[in-house]
Amino acid sequence: MIDRAGTVKIIDFGSVRVAGLADRAMPGTGEPVLGMVQYTAPECFLGEPASERSDLFSLGVIAYQMLSGRLPYGIHASAVRTRADAQRLAYESVIDDRRAVPAWVDAVLARAVHPEPRKRHEALSALVQELREPGAAALGRERVPLIERHPLRFWRALSAALALVALAQAAVLVSLHQHSTSPNPVKPSAMEKAP
Repeated sequence: MIDRAGTVKIIDFGSVRVAGLADRAMPGTGEPVLGMVQYTAPECFLGEPASERSDLFSLGVIAYQMLSGRLPYGIHASAVRTRADAQRLAYESVIDDRRAVPAWVDAVLARAVHPEPRKRHEALSALVQELREPGAAALGRERVPLIERHPLRFWRALSAALALVALAQAAVLVSLHQHSTSPNPVKPSAMEKAP
């Protein structure tokens, strides 16, 4: 939510770092993850303490969803239970054919919702600063590769192309095999023609 002063306040939506709440929780009790799981940072599912970067993840997911109507990792982020699960999360670009979102905004969002907390913005001010004045790295990503924009479409297209190549190779092999096994017509020799 945004208050009258323009301050962003995350209410629930994965915001799990509440002052004093950790002091009341009993260590080792396996307290449930607070907030809506779709917006909760992956490290919270691993039992790690929530931090400012966890809340930035939640804010990034909200911004991503506002721009695209979907979640950056689909339902997979809430299924993280191990480090390997977190590393397998694949960010799907917010850019698509229906929305004119600049590539640098996508780069900022990708960083905000990165599965590894240390690769996210250090503080809200850093995220806001990067949105106001995108850095060279973000501006350098003008054209997002298809595999990042639409991974499923990329793999389908690649599979179709490889299938066509395989069919073409099979056709060539069949043609060569038929040519090599067909009987060669015997040409009459010069002696047979002479009277």
